[in-house]
Amino acid sequence: MPFRAATADPTDIDRALTYPADGPLEALAADRVREELAAGRLRPEWIWFAEDEGGEVLARALWWGREDSERPVALDCLQVRATVADPATVAAGLLAARHAAFGSLPVYNISLPRDRRAGPDLAEAVAWRREAAYRAGLTSVIERLRYEWTRPEPAPGACPAAGAPGAGGRLVFREGTDAEFVEAFARVSVGSLDVHTRTELRSMDAGRLAREDVEFYRDCPGERSWWRLAELPDGTLAGVAVPSATPYHRNVGYLGVVPEQRGKGLIDEILAEITRFHAAQGARRVTATTDTVNIPMAAAFDRAGYEVTEIRLVLEGPSRA
Repeated sequence: MPFRAATADPTDIDRALTYPADGPLEALAADRVREELAAGRLRPEWIWFAEDEGGEVLARALWWGREDSERPVALDCLQVRATVADPATVAAGLLAARHAAFGSLPVYNISLPRDRRAGPDLAEAVAWRREAAYRAGLTSVIERLRYEWTRPEPAPGACPAAGAPGAGGRLVFREGTDAEFVEAFARVSVGSLDVHTRTELRSMDAGRLAREDVEFYRDCPGERSWWRLAELPDGTLAGVAVPSATPYHRNVGYLGVVPEQRGKGLIDEILAEITRFHAAQGARRVTATTDTVNIPMAAAFDRAGYEVTEIRLVLEGPSRA
């Protein structure tokens, strides 16, 4: 079965646009695909097809990246026509062909509704996608919760941050140097419940991981000037707050508490600081994610008025451990 990338030819792009966005899993509709192509977050060479011998498109895969990405960051849409008897095999071949062509294994994000037990059709749709991803080398799975904080339009003349959580008063937030943030990230990583952090620490020390994390958040759409160190009134480091952004919304980028200060409710104050910062700049929606196994972080989002909007399965290649 032929597998190939789309070209910039209008006919090829139209084939990607007109592919039916049906099935129990939400897929990118034509209008959204046009928007992403125009923004450079989706590109013809990141759209791949599986075709039959007559040239009919049997499957479509769309990889996404930031506007300045040299390579795609993630696979966000994978569809196989309902008429295909073995969708896992077709999809696995499509993913393997793309991975071989570009020499990389971008993660695959499968977004599920909050009620992931919505029915057998959804379960089947997820099962063949996971099987295909596994065959194509994406052998690790992390389950994450996507949260969202929203507030109503403030009344005329009201403070932009009206409706945001208030300051707790136990912490002082200040700007810091990159070196201070590297140290803070390293300290926060000790005993972390974040799956990515725990996995990476099997193959590298906390200092190296902290440097990589700082570089990662510097490359995100948010501003470096937004970052804050969280300290007790006497200057003792308590944690770190990194407000960030995606191409679509303001975002809770990174937050954490150093081990010796955990269990005191300080995570609530750090999250409130990030939320309040975004609200003061006019944001009406703030998104966030955390692993389902990170129960304390999920509980903090719940207390802060964040609501779960979806469950996300993150399928990725083997760790470096």
